[in-house]
Amino acid sequence: MTRMPVVAGSFYEGTHEVLMKRLNDCFLKGMGPGRLPEGDPGQDRRLKAVIAPHAGYVYSGMTAAQSYIRIFEDGRPETIVIIGPNHTGYGESVAVCEDDWETPLGTVRYDRVLGPAIVEQNEFARSDCIAHNSEHSIEVQLPFLQFIFGEGVSFVPIALRGLEYEVCESLGKTLANLANETDMLVIASSDFTHFESASSARIKDDQALEYLQYMDPKGFLDFVKGHKVSICGAAAITAAMIYANEREATIFNLLKYTNSGDITGDMGSVVAYVAAEVT
Repeated sequence: MTRMPVVAGSFYEGTHEVLMKRLNDCFLKGMGPGRLPEGDPGQDRRLKAVIAPHAGYVYSGMTAAQSYIRIFEDGRPETIVIIGPNHTGYGESVAVCEDDWETPLGTVRYDRVLGPAIVEQNEFARSDCIAHNSEHSIEVQLPFLQFIFGEGVSFVPIALRGLEYEVCESLGKTLANLANETDMLVIASSDFTHFESASSARIKDDQALEYLQYMDPKGFLDFVKGHKVSICGAAAITAAMIYANEREATIFNLLKYTNSGDITGDMGSVVAYVAAEVT
């Protein structure tokens, strides 16, 4: 089975040629990294996890490109897991969609070795594409992966519903255990504070990011829940950070912080975006 795109033509351009131009601009223009993923990928493979936003490319694409240029420069991992929030509330709480995914740039294959292993080894994970049917948080990451690595990309998509630390911890540790057998990168798909002033959002997000800089995923999730901070992918970030800690990561590096007001000019009500790497 193949999951067809549901936000092509809205969150990002719906045709190959125009989408490629948009992605090119995300890397080169404005708040992007100012360089393209050209030549061969790097060979370091130090990255354990990244955070990338998932709004429309016109708003968050340049910020996302900051994470993806680092993925390219760090090197192509053997396996990729993308964890995103379940905005719709449908489906299982930890939903692994066992379909290939189509975008205007082609097909991204489901990793039919790693995916079933996650479902088998994790007590909460279930095979379920219903949670992904109308969900954008994972889909919008795929054209970036195709842009930096070309054809042959495969991945495991995991949608999380809820903010239970026990679930995040279980998933992070399962991924870390499986990473003993494969070179794995985890991408946490998340926007940060929603629909507050730019100044209010920055205050809350800086406090949340401080926990991540101290490599404290539980403190981060507790802060988000305790202060009702509208970071939609908080569970995805928590699971990715637990994975990174288990893989002996020591450094959280904020690559870029932006908000929608940087594009619209309206700083009274913004959505904030973060690009970050964990090594």
